[in-house]
Amino acid sequence: MQKMLGYLRRAIQEYDMISDGDHIAVGVSGGKDSLVMLIGLRLLQRFIGIDYKITALSLDPMFNGEPTDYSEISALCKEYDIDYKIIQTHIAEIVFDIRKEPNPCSLCARMRRGALHDAAKELGCNKLALGHNHDDVVETFFMNLFNEGRIDCFSPVSYLSRKDITVIRPLVLAPENIIAKTARKKNFPVVKSACPADGHTNRETMKQFIIDMEKTNKGFSDKIFGALQRGNISGWGTEK
Repeated sequence: MQKMLGYLRRAIQEYDMISDGDHIAVGVSGGKDSLVMLIGLRLLQRFIGIDYKITALSLDPMFNGEPTDYSEISALCKEYDIDYKIIQTHIAEIVFDIRKEPNPCSLCARMRRGALHDAAKELGCNKLALGHNHDDVVETFFMNLFNEGRIDCFSPVSYLSRKDITVIRPLVLAPENIIAKTARKKNFPVVKSACPADGHTNRETMKQFIIDMEKTNKGFSDKIFGALQRGNISGWGTEK
């Protein structure tokens, strides 16, 4: 976990993600990334020198009309003395049953983002932490490039004026394999997604493309990430 705290601390400091007095809603999907981020942010409170508060927040899409079992995550939050809120939604019903989306991920992501923003504001939070990692950054860049012809990516820090909330992504410097090792070593209670599209998404295709490129061009992913920083694409440049 110590190595992971280093990644978190560096991202927070390089991109000025957190300030004194912040109340951060930490989006917890139940996957490895969100759990590592949540506990990492809790542990960092002890020594990073910034006075902030966190509240864990899970949006239950209610796949197949059934509530997700977050009991083990509730127990983890209790162990680390973290406030935890679970909000049940109708996202799965709308995406799969009512709209019957052939490509459900885009609509689902938009609905989840909107619901998270609203829930964070209702909890009195001024910031929302999402668990995108280093690999997600590179995958998203190529998805925008190949699918939409745009040189773009999500940003490490984004202020949403309509919602008056700032979205931060503290895991963006952490490689996915290091996050996975941390989650396994700490035995975090990862919740398997019940989404029918899980494992069959455009992101999975892009992930495999990057893996294949790494085989013939070692360091490919790091080079792309570095290019985003040097070109200050979507706010990725930093003087620190």
